[in-house]
Amino acid sequence: MPPLYITTQGAKLRYSQRRLIVEQDERLIAAVPVVHVDQVLIFGNISVTTPALSYLLESETDTVFLTLQGRYKGRLVGPSGGNGQLRLRQYARVLEPAYALETARAIVRAKLANTRTLLMRYARRIAEPELAGVGARALERARALGGAADQLDALLASLARAQSVNAISGHEGRGAAIYFGVFRHLIEGREWRFEGRNRRPPRDPVNALLSFGYTILTHNMEAAVRTVGLDPYLGFLHQVAYNRPSLALDLVEEFRPIVVDSVVLRCLNANLIRPQHFDEHGQPDYPVVMRDEGRAILIRELEARLALEFRHPETGERVTYRRCLELQVRQLARCLQGGEIYRPFTVR
Repeated sequence: MPPLYITTQGAKLRYSQRRLIVEQDERLIAAVPVVHVDQVLIFGNISVTTPALSYLLESETDTVFLTLQGRYKGRLVGPSGGNGQLRLRQYARVLEPAYALETARAIVRAKLANTRTLLMRYARRIAEPELAGVGARALERARALGGAADQLDALLASLARAQSVNAISGHEGRGAAIYFGVFRHLIEGREWRFEGRNRRPPRDPVNALLSFGYTILTHNMEAAVRTVGLDPYLGFLHQVAYNRPSLALDLVEEFRPIVVDSVVLRCLNANLIRPQHFDEHGQPDYPVVMRDEGRAILIRELEARLALEFRHPETGERVTYRRCLELQVRQLARCLQGGEIYRPFTVR
């Protein structure tokens, strides 16, 4: 089921007669039966009544509070998963150097492979018109993307020789630098400026879209981690740090290019989102602010991607990307219990 997104500033969320109701100034915005909601994302200045809070906690409905720009503030956490044995096994595996090393390697290998696949898909798509004699710019873009894919190939080969989690993290960082170094070639319109990945805060509209998308994806993954009963704060690639969901951040790596980046590129290249959907203030905290309409479009497209059905490359069953997130967490849980190395999700 898709989450309930509440973005209307000044709105109120209340619970009545098995429905979650969103109102503003006594005007009904939405009334959703609770059976259709298993996650709520609340952006900015939204009030929540005590009955609504009680229902969300009692039903263990994952409820996330974010700023209007998508920065994480906190979440409601009801009774935690009862599988203590699973969490004990997770703690032991995190502290097992060889196991942690190979799990981190598998995660980065999948991220690099999925990133390379996206680059090659776009390189082929861009180069196709060139066969009909269309402009040199397309050929230049395709060559840049193909060259970056070759660099990722070399990085994948050297990843097998990395002997520490820090070294593996370094490979992930170099892969990201290669990828975002050519990301502008994936964007059709010349009106979009992209000079590299930046965040906290993002300083241009493209980075604002990426950061917002990654935030949504991470909170979906953290919800899946909590559902399965693992501790979201103990990861393998991302080091343990206070209040950082390291395991959720580990598991979203393989999905970043195939979910968020693909959606952002669709929004830009299909002119679904335009420069007028942003305000650029130049302020240090929020140099770029996404307007309500742009945010709504991005959320809609992300939800469409997460709800997209496809045939799972390993099991052959029809699944959505949202279901796939949970399946990967459940596979990790089985691996932690049996000692096998996690097999991330990769696209062909």
